[in-house]
Amino acid sequence: MAVMTETSNIHAVTGGPEGDDAKCGFRHRMFLEPQEEKKSMKALLLKQAKKTCSCTPAKIKDCVLGFFPILQWLPKYKLGEYLLGDIMSGVIVGVLLVPQSIAYSLLAGLEPIYGLYTSFFACIIYCIFGTSRHISVGIFGVVCLMVGQVVDREVERAGYDLEPAVLSALPGPGGDGNSTGNGTAPQPLCDKSCYAMAVAATMTFISGVYQVAMGLFQVGFVSVYLSDSLLSGFVTGASFTVLTSQVKYLLGLDIPRSGGVGSFITTWINIFRNIHRTNICDLITSSLCFLVLIPSKELNERFKSKLKAPIPVELFVVVAATLASHFGKLRETYGSSVSGHIPTGFLPPRPPDWALIPNVALDAIPIAIIGFAITVSLSEMFAKKHGYSVRANQEMYAIGFCNIIPSFFHCFTTSAALAKTLVKESTGCRTQVSGIVTSLVILLVLLVIAPLFYSLQKCVLAVITIVNLRGALRKFRDLPKMWHLSRVDTVIWGVTMAATALISTEIGLLVGVCFSMLCVIFRTQRPEAPLLGWVAESETYESLSAYKNLQTKPGVVVFRFEAPLYYINKECFKSTLYKQTGVNPVGVKAAEKKAAKRMLREKEVGSGDNQSSVPVDFGSGPVGFHTIVIDCCAVQFLDTAGIRTLKEVCKDYEDIGVHVLLAQCNPSVRSSLLRGEFFKEGEDHLLFHSVHQAVDFALGTQGHGASKN
Repeated sequence: MAVMTETSNIHAVTGGPEGDDAKCGFRHRMFLEPQEEKKSMKALLLKQAKKTCSCTPAKIKDCVLGFFPILQWLPKYKLGEYLLGDIMSGVIVGVLLVPQSIAYSLLAGLEPIYGLYTSFFACIIYCIFGTSRHISVGIFGVVCLMVGQVVDREVERAGYDLEPAVLSALPGPGGDGNSTGNGTAPQPLCDKSCYAMAVAATMTFISGVYQVAMGLFQVGFVSVYLSDSLLSGFVTGASFTVLTSQVKYLLGLDIPRSGGVGSFITTWINIFRNIHRTNICDLITSSLCFLVLIPSKELNERFKSKLKAPIPVELFVVVAATLASHFGKLRETYGSSVSGHIPTGFLPPRPPDWALIPNVALDAIPIAIIGFAITVSLSEMFAKKHGYSVRANQEMYAIGFCNIIPSFFHCFTTSAALAKTLVKESTGCRTQVSGIVTSLVILLVLLVIAPLFYSLQKCVLAVITIVNLRGALRKFRDLPKMWHLSRVDTVIWGVTMAATALISTEIGLLVGVCFSMLCVIFRTQRPEAPLLGWVAESETYESLSAYKNLQTKPGVVVFRFEAPLYYINKECFKSTLYKQTGVNPVGVKAAEKKAAKRMLREKEVGSGDNQSSVPVDFGSGPVGFHTIVIDCCAVQFLDTAGIRTLKEVCKDYEDIGVHVLLAQCNPSVRSSLLRGEFFKEGEDHLLFHSVHQAVDFALGTQGHGASKN
């Protein structure tokens, strides 16, 4: 295949070079030679391996600085410019994190102290490994929900929810440890809280390993399958599940937590069955907290431009509720459920329970994917807003180590959190030094203040969790705008949200991914394929169905197929082309053969008339056009089925005297056509770099043929 230039026209021609060029009237030609073939895969692999395995002082330094970004930005830290904003944002986020950490521990099915541990370690570790200056890494409600579902399942499997008499007879962590069934030494005692934390820590470790592995093998592309509409629908659906799981605390009901498929519906059934047991004290406390928190949050958002920092209403509510519960003796008098003892200091490090890995390894996959997808997307969003860059693979390392290392210190899974990141940014954060300040605030609570929350009612923590879901639940207000922008994205959002809420979070995520991929396939299976018209006094061709006052050239039909041409849509391509042009060449050819047979039969059985048969010309008479120009600008690639389809279309139309020209093929398509032997010796297939050139060529060739005749 050669690419030739004559003045401003560029044509790709195959076939007889001399005869075709003379026929087309080309006098001055310049061949565009293709680039040399790429080096062999073996040579490329050897070169890459040599580059990767080389070890120089400069490369070691770059590797260390890249793996520990804090070594790059901390020496350049501007104390006078950054310190005040970092301290203010760190203190405010720390104050907000304390009640939320305690509340989200409840959501994860763990003791309150573990939420404080998680927030403390996550802030420090991300400061060391992260590349974003603004995001706040810690406890995220949806991830806590997914952790809590697995914790509840494993605790139930271990027999902790059975009656004490039955439980004491069981071997293993849930029993009394007197026998293991195989004559080995007795197992140490482990209560329900201890075992729940072991499950959460093991799953956190595995999630972190997955995330680090994704960064190591550079498979961050997995996140591209989680579109914005899919993630938004998933978070909204999971928010309904979170809200449902907290209702029993609002009402003071003691009902088991439902898990698995259909937990949303099962939980509401259990709530209505036991609603007559509502604790009036918890209900009144919940109502009062809602009346204070919701208006305060709205005022914070409305006047955030005028406030130097958001008012920490949650902390005030927690302090007031704790004092009221303690001095009012709500637990002793009305049976209200309280947080209980929260120890000070840190528990000794403990490795994950390796025996639990087979039980939680599969559950850790969606948690790891959601965690890194949210972290990477938030990092890139705030980096773009503030004019710096982040490295997606390093972010996966950072969030992975934020899970691996804390899993040895009684922590559960973390990720970036949008609400706290927005607070951090709006209060003057400049670097991750604010994360260190946040950790110091939480450390103060861990060492001194934590036991004071003994009398804090669980219903107050549930209210804090539900109020923080407002952002996700408000997505329903954006549906009309989303529908106007993209109906497909709106349907993806709705399907993912419904599946996540009504089935389960893991299945909902899988359903959302599969459904969004099917939408992409369906859109390429039945793409737009309009006829094009000429915009006067220009070289532009646009859709006849979309614009008025377009002109068509006599005898030339311009057709655009707006999708890749491959095995899924090859029949759609042919049928749409036949429908738009109004001519099915196979049918025309069959009619021609049928007419020829009829004429031959009439000649054989006729009256002996010597009248000769007149050949039928299907060039520009019966079909109404002599050339079809296919605009391939939207065809990103061809597979073998697509190449074969183009060959069939060209041959079928050539058989009835209609030429088919291809225009605006990208290099990938041209290469596929060349490898697929689309251009064969003796055949006249033409490629053009623009539709306008192809139409001019078709008109010029037809005019030249008419003048010769």
